[in-house]
Amino acid sequence: MPRAKRGFKRRRRHNKILDRAEGFVLGRKNKIRRTAEAVDRAYIYSYRDRRVKKRDFRQLWIARISAAANNNDLSYNVLISALKKAQVALDRKILADIAIEDPATLTAIINQVRAA
Repeated sequence: MPRAKRGFKRRRRHNKILDRAEGFVLGRKNKIRRTAEAVDRAYIYSYRDRRVKKRDFRQLWIARISAAANNNDLSYNVLISALKKAQVALDRKILADIAIEDPATLTAIINQVRAA
C-alpha cells in the first residue's frame, strides 16, 4: 500500500495561503513557509490598524475643530462643553467637516451656542 503524501489537501492549503499573499514580493509570495509567516503578520497588522485608524481620525477631527474654535476665540474643550450643554447633537466628524467645508456655518453654530 503506498504511503499518503497529502497531495490534494496540502496543495489546497498552500494555495489558500498563496492566494492571500497576492502583491507580496520576492520569497514572501512563493515560498510557503515565508508566505505563511507574512500572511499571519499581515492579518495581525490589519487587525491592529483597523483600531488605530479610528484613533487617528478622531485626533484629526479634534485638531481641525480646535483650530476652528481658536479662530473664533474659543478653546476646544469650552466649545465641546457648550455644545453638550446646548444639546447640539453634532459629532466631531461632522463638526470637522463643517470647519473645513464651510467655516462661516461653524462660526454661526459657535455664536448660537455662546448665546445659549
